[in-house]
Amino acid sequence: MELRWLEDFLSLVETRNFTRSAELRCSTQPAFSRRIKGLEEWIGAPLIERHTQPISLTPAGQSFRPVAEEVLRRLSQVREDIRHRGDSSANTLSFAATHSLSLSFFPQWMRAIEDRRGVLLTRLDSNQFDECVQALLKGRCHYMLCHAHPSVEVPLPAQDFRSIVVGTDRLLPVSAPDAGGRARHALPGSRECPTPYLAYGDTSVIGRAVERMLARRADPAWLEPVFVSHLAAVLESMARSGRGLAWLPASQIETDLAAGRLVPAGDERWTVAVEIRLYRPNDPLPPKAEEFWTMVASGETTERGRGPHDHPDRYALPGAG
Repeated sequence: MELRWLEDFLSLVETRNFTRSAELRCSTQPAFSRRIKGLEEWIGAPLIERHTQPISLTPAGQSFRPVAEEVLRRLSQVREDIRHRGDSSANTLSFAATHSLSLSFFPQWMRAIEDRRGVLLTRLDSNQFDECVQALLKGRCHYMLCHAHPSVEVPLPAQDFRSIVVGTDRLLPVSAPDAGGRARHALPGSRECPTPYLAYGDTSVIGRAVERMLARRADPAWLEPVFVSHLAAVLESMARSGRGLAWLPASQIETDLAAGRLVPAGDERWTVAVEIRLYRPNDPLPPKAEEFWTMVASGETTERGRGPHDHPDRYALPGAG
């Protein structure tokens, strides 16, 4: 059995598509399929149900998935510990964070922590949500930082990972202003004239939270998607240029709102409250990383246990009750 077989299998679990996974693994589809077949022969049972679209896991595949994740995670952790033993990197706290939090939340959060506890040696890898999840699953980082919402599942098994809330944020519908200072593209739109909508890609947690909110509303929003990106910063730039309406993290657009480059495109009923969560594996982390977790979990790092973006009234929209 080869380790890359496990990586191939977990890629297929994520994409549910042989062609897509083969591309991501820089392989031809026939070669990729042979490796999956080789893993199944080594296990002694089919792992993939190939007759469904998209493909699904067999009962054996469902049982094997957490084992594969655990094997790769533990091997990666051991490798990193051995590489960095006796090296200054052993004291480095490694984070994987989504792009929007890497730009807006993480610098202020770490500054608040270091103001109280002194300078920390940290490494931050910024990526899409799914890639951050994979980094934590495979042991490439100590912590994952991302937005979270009750309606959106984070694919980290509860028996293997835990999390704490380190801040809160709000997703605000915003648009560039018109000549009168009002939203050029406003909610709810109409069937005859839908509002141009700048949407998140399927991999975005905050995008999924917005879509859940829209799907559950009794009064619909009439939106016409005109642009899609998994990067909130890209959607922010497109909204500023007048391309359409976007739901953006309040923590990211403070200066745009203050300067009038962006204005609210709907009242408080259209906002989505989200948490900012820090995830870690339940397995023991290196001493410095465990010390950091204990410090953050105890609330020592924030005033009255609040994060740098925990200000409920700070981003109130017109019409908020």
